[in-house]
Amino acid sequence: MATVQATPQEKISPPPLPKAEDCILVIFGATGDLTRRKLIPALFDLACVGCMHKHFDVLGIGRKDLSDQQFRDQMHEAASKSKDARDYNERTWAEFEKRLHFLQGDGSDPEFYPRLAAKLKEMEKAGASPNHLFYLSVPASLAPDIVEGLGNAGLASNENGWSRIILEKPFGHDLESARELNRRVSAVFDERDVYRIDHYLGKETVQNILVFRFGNSIFEPVWNRQYIDYVEITSSETLGVENRAGFYEETGALRDMMANHLLQLVALTAMEPPVAFEADAVREEKVKVLRSIRPMTVDEVAKRTVRGQYGPGKIDGKSVPGYREEPGVKPNSTTETFAAVEFYVDNWRWADVPFYVRSGKRLARPVTEIALHFKRTPQALFARTPNEQMQSNAIIIRIQPNEGIEIRFLAKRPGTSMQAIRVNMDFSYREAFGLRTPVAYETLLLDAMRGDATLFTRRDEVEAEWRLITPIEDAWKQLPAPKFPNYPAGSQGPEEAEELIADDHRKWRPIAVDEFQL
Repeated sequence: MATVQATPQEKISPPPLPKAEDCILVIFGATGDLTRRKLIPALFDLACVGCMHKHFDVLGIGRKDLSDQQFRDQMHEAASKSKDARDYNERTWAEFEKRLHFLQGDGSDPEFYPRLAAKLKEMEKAGASPNHLFYLSVPASLAPDIVEGLGNAGLASNENGWSRIILEKPFGHDLESARELNRRVSAVFDERDVYRIDHYLGKETVQNILVFRFGNSIFEPVWNRQYIDYVEITSSETLGVENRAGFYEETGALRDMMANHLLQLVALTAMEPPVAFEADAVREEKVKVLRSIRPMTVDEVAKRTVRGQYGPGKIDGKSVPGYREEPGVKPNSTTETFAAVEFYVDNWRWADVPFYVRSGKRLARPVTEIALHFKRTPQALFARTPNEQMQSNAIIIRIQPNEGIEIRFLAKRPGTSMQAIRVNMDFSYREAFGLRTPVAYETLLLDAMRGDATLFTRRDEVEAEWRLITPIEDAWKQLPAPKFPNYPAGSQGPEEAEELIADDHRKWRPIAVDEFQL
């Protein structure tokens, strides 16, 4: 395996991070899981590396009756245990926690918002920023009430500064609900102030797709239907539903992963070069891709999609229950924990190139990657090489774990005969640059505080994604459900997924083996 390394200067001189603007970050759902596990550790890290303005504060909103110190104690416990808080120590935390404040309130209660407005005014008089960034770390069903409450209290417009809002996925549960949510949000906030967060877009390797494609002249000329046979996008987890059975029963793998994260990866892989790396230019090209994908009829859904549900099995040598045995799951549930879809992008660059996309829980190992498989050479010049070893070239972009890029090609096997063998060139972020990349929420929170929406999802993107997913969900309601469970935990997924891609020599990259043996 060849290894690509950065220069010594790159290893010891990471680029300086930009400074955030001053603001008060108002977190609805501040005592919830996302705030403890992701938001506070990310904010703490940004403060440690000097990204935060001196006038930056957090105002947590929650239904519990907590003092500022009680809220700080809860966040302290979470940050001290978090793997995302990279530079944690008690001294720096003691300084950071002074920025944390708490206000009890119910976001669904209209009478709460005058109290919130008064609290923000009180903080501003004490020296806090007049800029407000509202983060809705709450179930999607609560978002419309919060948005309207902010609007009625005059908090969506700000005479002394700016007001922005961050919305967590899911952005609706189908096309109609997404349109309605967008309508209600746009009635209160300008679109330029709405940040729909998809944490996949904050991952370093996802952002590097554009640099890899458009910054290297050796790749862009072959990134099209003339050279690429098919594209494969995989996101697999070893985890089950954990404590999210109620949410997952109403959502399933298709809505949870395909309707946002994975379609975003499709768009970044297939998009045309933007005129500039800025919000509207990048998002315009992604929307063009999503609009170019064919929505499916019921018959096409039956042929070009696969759904699965895990049964009992073993993960890392330990026995785990099937989905239907998980707490909170219906014993006869037909909710899918695995989904695979064959998409086609109907434009000049990608005509007739299938994009195979799959996502599943309780699979053999956790991995998220994009694999571009190139067409085989037109002649068998190496007669002594068995046909099964004449594998096509491929580019694999590893998003997690071990972020990096692998290129597969053929080389001559040492010896007197002309025999080809596949070899790999492998680039690893950690090995090349000698530093840990920022976690996704650090990047996205910093961008939102700076007013950079490039890595966030625009209104028409959301609706274009649901335009593809809703017909599949509707067709699945009409088609007979598979006989669930149809794959054991710890496996590669249902056998039907292998049949979906089994055209000519096509096949999924194995999940159940070490990544460097693929």
